[in-house]
Amino acid sequence: MTDYFEVHARDGAARVGELRLSDPVTTPALVDGVLSDAGSLWAAERDMPEGSDDVLTVLPHRSLPAGSADEIKESFSVEYPDVDFPSAATVTADTADDYGADAYILSDAQGFIGHARAFRDTIVEAKSNLPADTALMLSGVATPRNVAVLAYAGVDLFDETLARSRGLEGFYLTTDGEYFLEDLDELPCACAACQKPASEFTRADAADHNVNALRAELSRVRRRIRDGRLRDYVEGQARHEQWLTAAFRRFDQQYSYMEERTPVVRDSELAAASEESIDRVEIQRFADRVTTRYKNRFDNPLVLLPCSAKKPYSESQSHRQFHEAVQYRAHMVSMTSPIGVVPQELELTYPAQHYDSVVTGDWSEDEKTFVAEVLRRYLKRNDYSRIIAHVPPGAYTEIVERVESDLGLDVEYTVSEHPTTTESIGNLMRTLDGEPKFSRAEREHNVVKALADYQLGAGAGDELFSDVELEMTSRYPKLQVWNDAGEQLATMVPQYGVLSFTLEGAKVWRDSDAPTKTVEIDGFVPHGSVLAPGVVDADSDIRPGDEVVVEGPRAFAVGRAEMSGPEMVSSTRGIGVEIRHVEER
Repeated sequence: MTDYFEVHARDGAARVGELRLSDPVTTPALVDGVLSDAGSLWAAERDMPEGSDDVLTVLPHRSLPAGSADEIKESFSVEYPDVDFPSAATVTADTADDYGADAYILSDAQGFIGHARAFRDTIVEAKSNLPADTALMLSGVATPRNVAVLAYAGVDLFDETLARSRGLEGFYLTTDGEYFLEDLDELPCACAACQKPASEFTRADAADHNVNALRAELSRVRRRIRDGRLRDYVEGQARHEQWLTAAFRRFDQQYSYMEERTPVVRDSELAAASEESIDRVEIQRFADRVTTRYKNRFDNPLVLLPCSAKKPYSESQSHRQFHEAVQYRAHMVSMTSPIGVVPQELELTYPAQHYDSVVTGDWSEDEKTFVAEVLRRYLKRNDYSRIIAHVPPGAYTEIVERVESDLGLDVEYTVSEHPTTTESIGNLMRTLDGEPKFSRAEREHNVVKALADYQLGAGAGDELFSDVELEMTSRYPKLQVWNDAGEQLATMVPQYGVLSFTLEGAKVWRDSDAPTKTVEIDGFVPHGSVLAPGVVDADSDIRPGDEVVVEGPRAFAVGRAEMSGPEMVSSTRGIGVEIRHVEER
């Protein structure tokens, strides 16, 4: 159980936390000034330190280098006692366990830093073995260039050892590289240590500068985590060293580790600025849910459309023209890189209305392959009487033609030169002549059911709402869902594109056969939030941002998860669920 570390914000595996000392430290951070080492047991037996709330005390330890044999680790393992002061235990990834400490230091960090696969495997193994609400520290490895990626992987605490020693060796560190002092004609920094001519700049000054640069980079990282945009920064920052580029790609490949920790909704922009953006959890999760959970409920033809720069698509000038031409006679689905395909019911759902990509008109082969695969899976799951492709020549048409050939489809193409030309719009209108229109009510009901499918699981929309006479008391995109008994069930949240349930809606959800995300709590009535210590159990598939039902002996509630289900169960600090509605039993 940790008493001195608490996580306040999450962005994937990265966290902003608080090391709760007498003078609190906001993490990720350098902890040199608040770290007290009780000493190595290799040198001598050590008395247990008295400890202090002023410092994080490293308990007596035996550090083992990378590659140590298992029998060595077992023979020289240390029994860490329970203490009542802020403490850190020294472990390796495979000896990591819950020793009751507030932080854990990986003793073999120098052995895996610089090696992408080993770095990923070690961090993932260590995090799986350690309590979720404790801090992870790497010592002697942090530089201004690599610390953003280290934090992105889930490391919380660092020291200035390497940065300072590199300065004393004559190296000037920046966020994108390092330089010999002798090669600097001017100092590319305005920190306190750099307030002198390059000719007077000493190695001691370089050491101070390096630490200043490291602190500044950690400040940027904390800001990015709070904004939910660390990944955007890392995609660029990791380019400055090959092993860092490989490392964050390796974490993309470790999908389960990153997905469990990545929120399902955000209100921040997702910058899709590189080909690696396709591998982001948010992108892969959206594509997976669209192709395994979403179900088309319209009987009309499909019209495939290009995306637009403006989000949501329906508010763009081009899509307004498409709507005028279609006139509710077809189901519109947008194709886009890097998202894949976006049915019109999900255009508000994160990240469909939150991403911004680099528009050059040229698609890479990876982009075309990804979008084609998503479209292929989508069309295999959903049957249409007709498929109309109103997309421009080039990559869009090439993608549709690939899928058309693979699935043996007959696609009708309506664009002449550009989708918004008078001729193209006219072609689209005439192609839909004779097709029946669907009503606004049908569209709104289908939106609500599609959101339930996307959020909760395949078939959830029908399970929740097929036997309910739905009444909408507001217009899209602010739909309120009521039953015929005058009870509100849910509200559509436009900024996220998800459903927010009322207590009555949560009861319908609980009593249905739809997949339920449930948090079981102890015998209390929550007001405002449920703290992790009050959680008895939680479904393992709960992710930060998920809508959840909360049940306990004395209360029934509905709210939004602030951490994953596994983290709620294993944590002893922090908010597990923000409660929206609650009733006492």
